[in-house]
Amino acid sequence: MSKILQIFKIPDLRNKILTVAFLLLSFRALAALPIPGIDVLRLKEFFSSSQLFGFLNIFSGGALSNLSIVMLGVAPYITATIIMQLLTMIFPKLKAMYYEEGAIGRAKFNRYSRYLTVPLAALQAYGFLNLLISQNVMPALETFDLIRNVIVITAGSMILVWLGELITEQKIGNGISLIIFAGIVSGLPAMIYKAFQTYTPETLPTYIVFVVVAVLVVAGVVYINEGERKIPIAYAKRVRGMKMYGGATSYLPLKVNQAGVIPIIFAISILLFPQFFAQAVSIFSKDLSLKLNDWVNVFFNNQYLYSLIYFGLVVIFTYFYTAVTFDPKEISKNLQRAGGFIAGIRPGDSTSEFLSKIISRLTLSGAIFLGLIAILPNLTRMITGVAILTIGGTALLIVVSVALETIRQINSQLVMREYEEI
Repeated sequence: MSKILQIFKIPDLRNKILTVAFLLLSFRALAALPIPGIDVLRLKEFFSSSQLFGFLNIFSGGALSNLSIVMLGVAPYITATIIMQLLTMIFPKLKAMYYEEGAIGRAKFNRYSRYLTVPLAALQAYGFLNLLISQNVMPALETFDLIRNVIVITAGSMILVWLGELITEQKIGNGISLIIFAGIVSGLPAMIYKAFQTYTPETLPTYIVFVVVAVLVVAGVVYINEGERKIPIAYAKRVRGMKMYGGATSYLPLKVNQAGVIPIIFAISILLFPQFFAQAVSIFSKDLSLKLNDWVNVFFNNQYLYSLIYFGLVVIFTYFYTAVTFDPKEISKNLQRAGGFIAGIRPGDSTSEFLSKIISRLTLSGAIFLGLIAILPNLTRMITGVAILTIGGTALLIVVSVALETIRQINSQLVMREYEEI
């Protein structure tokens, strides 16, 4: 309580929080603006029968089920980011831009990601509208109306990307993650209400199990997210002029889950892409589109296969994102420049290899944990048959992870201001 009061006593921090709140409210307002010509009853039936699209609707904060102008949320931008990160492994210039050119290189890299978001959003918008038309959720559209809706939905996604960047600039949380967070939280009251509506005395044990699982998920996420291994770092003594520097000891914190919640978001984006692609193919061939759509439906209806691939994608993306954000060679170089070293390990390549081994072992634990949490609701649904458990676990995972990261950044801002006052 004292920290909350302290936050609102600092004008700069208070203004940042109010700005973020206003931007998130703007997102919620946009999520309530629908595109025309929708059969609401058919739309609700479609989302209740589709696990994956119902899950995506949670991420969009209901914007998808309303078919609002921001129905795709930030999914196209996330897909574009994945593609750009993969391209850094193919093109050395992109890798140098991202890792070696500093803030300017990162800004340029992000700009290219935004450029790529536009065609991806248009492709996904067309695919999703075509899917809804094929399911009789909305009537067939004239070419002009279809193009208009695709442009509006694409513009909505780019507006959300812009809002996310404005939020990130406030330095109290990642903008894209907070938009997803706001979407999930906004859907919680409806989920709770639905749970009470479907409650019967016979389902009481199931609901008790759900509450226990939810508490364990929250505890597990906090434990893994806060877990870290501290590598002791010593600094050699150096004489410069009449003064001696160094001789101190510190540590390098390596988190168990370096990637946070990003791997799950990446995995969901990849799982959604085949569905959108199958519909987009209809531009060239209706028959091929129908065949692809049937294959995709067979895959999603097989809960065991779906869960296995979902788990694998989460594990792969955990390693991938950790490799992108944590470069042992760069860390080793920085330590060597600062006169630091790990006791018993030679500076340079030996330090880099040591850090690589440590981060690989830590990432394995974090990746398996994230994968199990991601598919746990699916497994619970297969056992209990209660749909609300399907979306509860991963939603909790993302909400808790984003909340912890936001609290951490707010605390760092408070500590920084305490130092400035001293």
